[in-house]
Amino acid sequence: MVNHQEPGAPTRYAVIGSPIAHSKSPLIHSLFAEQTKQHLTYEAIEVLEAEFVSFVNAFFESGGGGLNVTLPHKERAFALAEVATPRASLARAVNTLSLNKAGQLEGDNTDGAGLLNDLCLNHGISIESKRLLILGAGGATRGVLAAIADLANKPAAITVANRTPAKATALASDFASRLAITASGYDALDEQQFDVIINGTSASLGGELPPVPPSVIAPDCCCYDMMYAAEPTLFLKWAKAQGAAQAIDGLGMLVGQAALAFTRWRGIEPTTADVIQALRVHP
Repeated sequence: MVNHQEPGAPTRYAVIGSPIAHSKSPLIHSLFAEQTKQHLTYEAIEVLEAEFVSFVNAFFESGGGGLNVTLPHKERAFALAEVATPRASLARAVNTLSLNKAGQLEGDNTDGAGLLNDLCLNHGISIESKRLLILGAGGATRGVLAAIADLANKPAAITVANRTPAKATALASDFASRLAITASGYDALDEQQFDVIINGTSASLGGELPPVPPSVIAPDCCCYDMMYAAEPTLFLKWAKAQGAAQAIDGLGMLVGQAALAFTRWRGIEPTTADVIQALRVHP
């Protein structure tokens, strides 16, 4: 693919999905650009399923520098990419698209690494040799597992729990050669405790909780919700009520995955702390 960028013009970037009006990505990337003095534009564009392939091709052919991809297109982006990073291949989903030096459409998945950076670097939570529970067996969980599989120092044990145990079993089997991982239904968690619990479902934004027994929370347990809102999510309220030592929302993950995409595109690494704080103050 040939990229026809106009000389001297700011490089164009965008996030695409449907719906997309709520996206904070344009604000995040504008703050990164200001911080690192990069000459670029970034916008949110609604792209429907039927338009996805033609839009992506036209965007890069007209000089676009990179795309972030959100729901419902991450699996579609993986299928369209001509080459993919190892973590994107493991996740079978792509949230970052760019053209490599050979002009090929390259896909990456920065979601899981963004979460781990937030959890481990921003909050000082180590998952090395810990008992880790991940709720949900969808694409979000797959992305996190792909990032964990890249770590040199991995958790002692990972359990993936889902309303449909067979879905958790299928997901766990994909990572069994790389991780100490088992699958479970929610009702089978009763006799177990975990040091870190990650909610990979969107249930709490809909006013629901995954049916997890309170007994899963070990002393000093950290609970992390991939979702975020202006107020603590229902899952985080539940976690604190059950005695979790820390309850963390997914805002840092959102900013973290964006920073990794920005670095991939621009070759310069932005800092995230000020951007996270700005979004906390002006949600």
